[in-house]
Amino acid sequence: MARILFVMTGARHWTLNDGTRHPTGFWAEEAVIPYRALTEAGHEVTVASPGGVVPVPDAASLTPDATGGEEGAEAITAALEEFTELRRPVRLEEVDLAGYDAVFYPGGHGPMEDLAVDADSGRLLTATLDSGKPLALVCHGPAAMLAARRQDGGSPFAGRRLTGFTNEEERQAGLAGKAPWLLQDRLTGLGADFRAGAPWQPNVVVDRNLITGQNPASSGPLVAELLKMLG
Repeated sequence: MARILFVMTGARHWTLNDGTRHPTGFWAEEAVIPYRALTEAGHEVTVASPGGVVPVPDAASLTPDATGGEEGAEAITAALEEFTELRRPVRLEEVDLAGYDAVFYPGGHGPMEDLAVDADSGRLLTATLDSGKPLALVCHGPAAMLAARRQDGGSPFAGRRLTGFTNEEERQAGLAGKAPWLLQDRLTGLGADFRAGAPWQPNVVVDRNLITGQNPASSGPLVAELLKMLG
C-alpha cells in the first residue's frame, strides 16, 4: 500500500482581471476519479490544503452539463460524499514529504488563486520532483508550479515536458478574456516544454517522475500512469 498526498486548493473564488470574484474551487471529476482508482487499488489518500481549509468543489463541476447528464451529476455528488478525507484535510504547511509515496494536485480554477503563489506548496513540489517520487498534476493543478523556485530563482520545472489547461480551452470555456493570466503562457514562461493536445481530449505527458494531464478528460489516463509508477 502506498500513501498518496492530494494537495488541494482552499480557494472559493478566482480573482479576474477586473477585480471580480469568479466562484470556483476544485474540479470534482479531477479529484474523484483519481481518488477512486487509488483507493480501489488499496492505496491510502490524505488531503492537504493551505491552512487545512476544507476544499470545496466548483459548483460548475457538479452540473449535468459537466458530468454527462443527470445520472452523472448524481454519481459525482455521491462520490464526493464517499471521499471522506476531503472533510479532514491536514495543513499543507505542516506536510512532511517523507510520510508519502506520491503527490497529486487536482485542478479547478482554485489553484490559480492560492496554490500558484503558495510558497509551502512550491517547496513541496520541488522536493517531490527532486526525490524521484511520483508527482502528478492535472488541468489547472500545474498552476502550483509557478510558486516553485530553486535557490537561484529558476524553476525546477524548466526544461521538463508537461501539459495543463491550454489557452484554447480557456478561450472556449469563455474565461480567457477575463483571466489575469493564462496557465499555458505562464508554464511556457517558466521554460517548461509545454505539450498541448486537442481541446477537451485526454492528453497525459510523462517526464521521468512527473505526470501531467491537460484537462478533466485526462484524469483517468493520468491516474493510470500514476498507478504504473506505484507498481
